[in-house]
Amino acid sequence: MKNGEAQAEREKSFRDLLSELASMSAALVRDEIALVRQEITEKIRSLRAPLTAIAVASALGLVALMALVGAAISGLALVIGPALASLCAGIGLAIIAGVVLAAGLRQLKKTNLKPEETIRTLKEGKEWLKQMK
Repeated sequence: MKNGEAQAEREKSFRDLLSELASMSAALVRDEIALVRQEITEKIRSLRAPLTAIAVASALGLVALMALVGAAISGLALVIGPALASLCAGIGLAIIAGVVLAAGLRQLKKTNLKPEETIRTLKEGKEWLKQMK
């Protein structure tokens, strides 16, 4: 009976270890999810102030641009007529808008929102689990 009891005790101990491993793995996953949320939130917060400044500057710039375009069209209208002056101003603004849009998209592509820290810890956790096997 002693041999059977020892076997039962080992099985129980093994079950306890498996249960503990499952519990720790679940906790690790929850912690990693929390880390992802925190990391992404921090990255988004770091973008908030620059994006607000850009929005305000854009609104003010648009008002200034409308005034300047009106003045340019009025001045050109005296030389080439109102229709042609409006057309020239529109084409010029479209070209400038395209250049600014391309520059903005290029900068946006450089922004890294990838949760680097979380990816690193997930890889560490994966390696740890492999070593446990």
